[in-house]
Amino acid sequence: MIARTLTGRLRKAAMQFPVVTLTGPRQSGKTTLVRSVFKSHEYVSLESPDHLEFALQDPRGFLNQFSGPVILDEVQRTPSLFSYIQSIVDENDRSGQFILTGSQNFLLLERISQSLAGRSAVLHLLPFSLSELAGRSPLSLDTLGRSAPRREKPPRLDLLAMLLAGFYPRIHDKHLPPRDWLGPYYQTYLERDVRSVLKVGDLDAFSRFVRLCAGRNAGLLNLSGLASDCGITHTTARRWISVLEASFVITLLRPHHKSYGKRLIKSPKLYFLDTGLLCFLLQIRTREELLHHSSRGSVFESYVLSELIKNFAHRGEQPTINFWREATGREVDFMIDLGARIIPMEAKSAQTVAADFFKEIGAWRALSGKVDAPAALIYGGDQSFVRQGVAVCPWFVF
Repeated sequence: MIARTLTGRLRKAAMQFPVVTLTGPRQSGKTTLVRSVFKSHEYVSLESPDHLEFALQDPRGFLNQFSGPVILDEVQRTPSLFSYIQSIVDENDRSGQFILTGSQNFLLLERISQSLAGRSAVLHLLPFSLSELAGRSPLSLDTLGRSAPRREKPPRLDLLAMLLAGFYPRIHDKHLPPRDWLGPYYQTYLERDVRSVLKVGDLDAFSRFVRLCAGRNAGLLNLSGLASDCGITHTTARRWISVLEASFVITLLRPHHKSYGKRLIKSPKLYFLDTGLLCFLLQIRTREELLHHSSRGSVFESYVLSELIKNFAHRGEQPTINFWREATGREVDFMIDLGARIIPMEAKSAQTVAADFFKEIGAWRALSGKVDAPAALIYGGDQSFVRQGVAVCPWFVF
């Protein structure tokens, strides 16, 4: 089993809260992780029809059958359980009584906010990070942008092959061809999650919508344009975007709020969280196709953003990442807010660093007055160095 960065934080949360809730996309490794960490807990999967029927028809009786702590897997399928869990932990406030997992973030968080507020720690497990696959500690964001990072060995996969494969655990654990696994995974997502949550009647329209989103990856979200191209209403497009985001398929990156006297873009940018799924939706089949594909740069941006998000999430922290873009078109890909400072970061898939890669960071530094602010450039090459006051980092720095 590949060690997960979140393990320590998960154990600590179970010592502090009576309930720990672990969310994440389907097949991100939630069940494997909680069963390995909490070996003495009973385990029940609410995907099982027998357990599901029992929990729905007699929630009190279902919970009373457990004499000790328990893992309840895919608990979003039984919303009535949350109020009963609240009663149990209020009566007997023992740490780590319930470990809950689920793959539909918005359903879980809604129920937690209603019934388990203050009683549950909420953690997020995404697919493997690069550091997890490489068996090393993740990049320390506190040092990012200050100096050239120490040299790490490149991982077993080259960059393009890695982007094409993505990071879902089963692909790497079982050494599966990515498209052989991603096709059924995507179809299962459509048929199970989308149909059960949204009651979507026309799955073909939703599938077309998802592929349209893939074609707009790393671009500003234009709901009107998406709705028009897909033949649906603006309201439907907004609802479908919310489901994609809550299911950890995409993330919406919000703009940096400080204007520095300039008019800024207010729309969020859309990114897919897994590059393998993104390449599958874009119909990119080989690393050679990806090398010459017009979306290579946006796929690389998705990779960098997802690694940053995993860096926060797998330490139990909320990601604080934005982008900065003026109405004139000047843009910095990512603004990482560490509280005491903000680190601008650019992502470039090229293997050679060009002088104009630093132009946008320079523009932000000039406008903000932070001419010596730490900054970073992640690129597709394998060297580390400092240029124009920017720490240039290879793609495998994470």
